[in-house]
Amino acid sequence: MDSRSAGRAAVGKRQRLTAAAARVLHEQGVERTTIADIARAADVPAGNVYYYFKTKDELVEAALAEHSGYLATLTRRLDRLPNPRERLKGLVAAWVDQRDTAARLGCPTGTLAVELDKRAEGGLDLAVGQVIRQLLDWVEQQYRQLGVADPAGHALALVGAYQGMSLLTNALRDPEIMTREGARLAREIDGLVQG
Repeated sequence: MDSRSAGRAAVGKRQRLTAAAARVLHEQGVERTTIADIARAADVPAGNVYYYFKTKDELVEAALAEHSGYLATLTRRLDRLPNPRERLKGLVAAWVDQRDTAARLGCPTGTLAVELDKRAEGGLDLAVGQVIRQLLDWVEQQYRQLGVADPAGHALALVGAYQGMSLLTNALRDPEIMTREGARLAREIDGLVQG
């Protein structure tokens, strides 16, 4: 294997570990997840994990980067829609599309935020807050482009509504909560009066 092939293989393993960390941490939570669980899910020998990530917290950081990357990809796709109203409704539709996952596991970032806040050390709670801030900033930008009064307040209300409907969907194991609340949010977005 030449050095370029070895480099691609290393990037592939790291990416598999990162994606597996995001998935397994969402499914099992930080405290119940072991490095071996993530290695198994990534199909990487457990001993190799330490070459890429020295601690479980580094894997949690990698999972947060994966969530941030997913959000960046989603918002880039939504940015291609013709106007901010359609972009906001597209965001709500993307949330609703995840209703079955939300019913089983909750919001990946929201559940991680709650769990990391309970830990006494690490600072990862601040890192997960940055992912949520990324979402809030994008939503606020859409409301600002719509010209509504208090775009930051609207952004907080929309993201808060998502976290609430995701939590209730999970607690009650009822994906239709996301469907109903998503439709309500879309109607609210349609009814916004521009400033």
